[in-house]
Amino acid sequence: MEHIPLTERKYLPTFIFVTSLFMLWGVAISMGDVLNRHFQKVLGVTLAQSGLVQFSIFGAYAVMAIPAGLFMNKFGYKNGSLLGLCLYAIGAFLFIPAAGSESFGFFRFALFVLACGLATLETVAHPFTGSLGDERKSEQRINFSQAFNAVGTIIGPILGGFFILGGVLSGNTQSDLVSVKVLYACIGVVVLSIAVAFYFVKVPPLHEHSVKAKIDRSYRDLFKYRHFKWAAIAQFFNVAAQGGTWAFFINYAVRYMPGMTDQRASYWFSFSMGMMLAGRILGTYLMDYIKPNKLLAIYTCGSIVFCLLIWQKLGLISFISLIGLNFTFSIMFPTIFGLGLKNLHDLKEKASSFIAMGVVGGALFPPLMGLVADKVDVATAYLLPIICYAVILLFATQFSKPVQE
Repeated sequence: MEHIPLTERKYLPTFIFVTSLFMLWGVAISMGDVLNRHFQKVLGVTLAQSGLVQFSIFGAYAVMAIPAGLFMNKFGYKNGSLLGLCLYAIGAFLFIPAAGSESFGFFRFALFVLACGLATLETVAHPFTGSLGDERKSEQRINFSQAFNAVGTIIGPILGGFFILGGVLSGNTQSDLVSVKVLYACIGVVVLSIAVAFYFVKVPPLHEHSVKAKIDRSYRDLFKYRHFKWAAIAQFFNVAAQGGTWAFFINYAVRYMPGMTDQRASYWFSFSMGMMLAGRILGTYLMDYIKPNKLLAIYTCGSIVFCLLIWQKLGLISFISLIGLNFTFSIMFPTIFGLGLKNLHDLKEKASSFIAMGVVGGALFPPLMGLVADKVDVATAYLLPIICYAVILLFATQFSKPVQE
């Protein structure tokens, strides 16, 4: 059996850097869920209104994914990464005036700018990673890099729990927002420093560009590929389920686990992200033995079972299921992305934009789940992601094979 390395030695410095980008947007995405809870308490927003935090984050993907893809196609992966990092830093720095104004709307604008950076990084990083070696290892390579995204999602709730939810609320809105302002200012400095460092990294010619002449095919050519279209649809529903699950994790824990505080719940949320890391590491290993689409189907079935147990409000069993949900949807995002880019060659950059745009699903589901939580209860809201998992299961079992129509 031919041994194919995950990447090649000449790509290793670039691969390490691009993998670090996955971690950076993991921190930002999971911090949004801590902000969700903090704004409920400090700014007095409802559960449904707090879901607009996720709307601001994931909605940016609908706006920025196509422009990011066009920018990447014209100026290359490296410059696309630099653009994403700069937007990320600008959004983080905007938290300083947002905290000063005590405005939920201003915070959402800052999050939107920051998330435009995240959308750019996601649009660039997946095809970038896929091109850093043999295409037969592209799904594994993306899953490996996405494991570090899970590391970021572990760090995010810990930072948020300690710096944002860890303090005693004073009742003075300005004082209670100082920790938010300071934390995001520090994040902005770190991200900007990474951008400066990457500016000096030399990227070697990429694998697929060296083995295949680039042909400038159109978006019309792209939409002839059925597996790509279904990947974009599946990604929309995947992130919809993920955004809703994360948005109300802390609310569920505090409501149904005796003695649970916001800060403790944020640490359990971080632990659940550790389960996502474990799921991706195991998934990357298992892909040597199980086809990616079949493994995706297995994990998706596990998510459906966990959602049913969460709905039942079975105390510790349901809470463990809520934590386990991160394990079962761990490989969904990278595997859907990898399967959707399969055999597209020169169309990968264009395809990446549309699949990344599917992240807008995370903007729509948290407010919807928030409405159910307000009118019924948080546990019942966790039935809604089952709709999403049914679509992903259909993609994995029926429509993931590369087929040109």
